[in-house]
Amino acid sequence: MPDGASERATTRLEIDGDIAMIVFDRPEKRNAVNDALIDELDAFFSNPPKDVSAVILTGSGGHFCAGLDLAEHVDRTPVAGVHHSRKWHRVTNMIEFGELPVLSALTGAVIGGGLEIAAATHVRIAEPSVQFQLPEGRRGIFVGGGASVRVSRLLGPDRMREMMLTGRKCSTEEGVAIGLAHYAVGDGEALPLARKLARQIADNESFSNYLMIQALPRIANMSHGDGLFTESLAAAMSQTSEGAREGLKAFLEKREPSFRQTRTRTPGELTPNPSTTEK
Repeated sequence: MPDGASERATTRLEIDGDIAMIVFDRPEKRNAVNDALIDELDAFFSNPPKDVSAVILTGSGGHFCAGLDLAEHVDRTPVAGVHHSRKWHRVTNMIEFGELPVLSALTGAVIGGGLEIAAATHVRIAEPSVQFQLPEGRRGIFVGGGASVRVSRLLGPDRMREMMLTGRKCSTEEGVAIGLAHYAVGDGEALPLARKLARQIADNESFSNYLMIQALPRIANMSHGDGLFTESLAAAMSQTSEGAREGLKAFLEKREPSFRQTRTRTPGELTPNPSTTEK
């Protein structure tokens, strides 16, 4: 994806109007995550194109992502391992807490680091071929890309511990039931649904999307009273925005709102500092 890269890029970036799609493109490795792939995600989410309103992540060759490319980690020192893990945290924080809604169209392997990336996305769509797995126990390692926080909050620590201890695979149906995915679809249907939902979400008022992405997970970490107060602040900010005025006007005029006319975001304007969004 980076211009002028000396090696073959590990992702493909495709932009259709205001919808961007990032395709993990290491099919010979089932799209296992190497340092180059993380760098390319970092480059995109650090400075997304100004006209993009939503992002889809997917994988080539029938797999989303088979996890960490362990070949890169054989000789890594403990200190280097800590820095590598913290880089993953920074990049997945940008996916989850950036300015853009991110959807994932899941097929085949969604394993280890692949599940950590998927868990950072806001809408997850899984085909029948999907296998969710945390096999770190069988590799003699521990999760390092955020799963102990993100996946644990989706599943609960007890269920995540069982998945790690046994290394068992979860099907699409079980994944939806326990919160790893939101939608179960047929073969070949994940990407079309992701595009449809991305269009629907991109047509929302952008500041409302931003508040949903930023406020809800933070409120979940607050006390009851602090959460309710923060909700009031978010509600007041959204209800007095230009987008809210357009939405109310459209409702009264019995037409669809046109929020694109009210957007004033400039690139990076609403992007948080990832160091302040660690969960």
